[in-house]
Amino acid sequence: MKIISFSGIDGAGKTTQIGALQLWLGEVGLRSTVLTFWDDVVVGTRLRELMSYAAFGGDQGVGSPEKPLARRDKNVTSWPLTVFRSCLYLADAVSARLKMPPMKTGNIDVLILDRYIYDELANLPLDRWSLRFFIHSVLKLAPRPDLALILDADPVAAWARKPEYPLEFIHKNREAYLELARLAGTIEIIDSLPIQDAQAKIREKFLRELPGQEEKFRHLPALN
Repeated sequence: MKIISFSGIDGAGKTTQIGALQLWLGEVGLRSTVLTFWDDVVVGTRLRELMSYAAFGGDQGVGSPEKPLARRDKNVTSWPLTVFRSCLYLADAVSARLKMPPMKTGNIDVLILDRYIYDELANLPLDRWSLRFFIHSVLKLAPRPDLALILDADPVAAWARKPEYPLEFIHKNREAYLELARLAGTIEIIDSLPIQDAQAKIREKFLRELPGQEEKFRHLPALN
């Protein structure tokens, strides 16, 4: 089984690209399933949501251009909160290590992760050496996907698609993702591209993980 993860700022197009990848895989008979990191792996999801709302207020739910939100959770930072978050992220890495390996014994060819531990680590202040050491430790603990992708995006365009956090935070968050990719050295960045161009890049990178099986994809129509 191959594991591929999709990460990136809110509004980067992860859901769109995951759906396109599943359709493409299905056309050649490869079975895939999506694991949503926040719902399926993270420890105490509902409790964390309630605690965040009680502590910081803000809106709940998913924002849209028709209904923008003003959320207050990952964009709220302080040293005590960073320490608390680090403990939670460590627990999530352990949870991923326990939950993901057993799935390799199933009848799934490709496990697609909708967000991963990278999306949590990008919330930490990466300029602090102590946290960089912590991040490296968490990356070693969490299972490494066969292909880890960060979908880059223009912050203004991403915010327009999914207005939940202040635009200033979206800019900072994008830079944190890019820096995390440099720190990890195992994450590949899909540049901000039109949807079909990004799909082509993702397919190209995925096919590298299937040596000798490229032929089964050749009969599929190319993206226009």
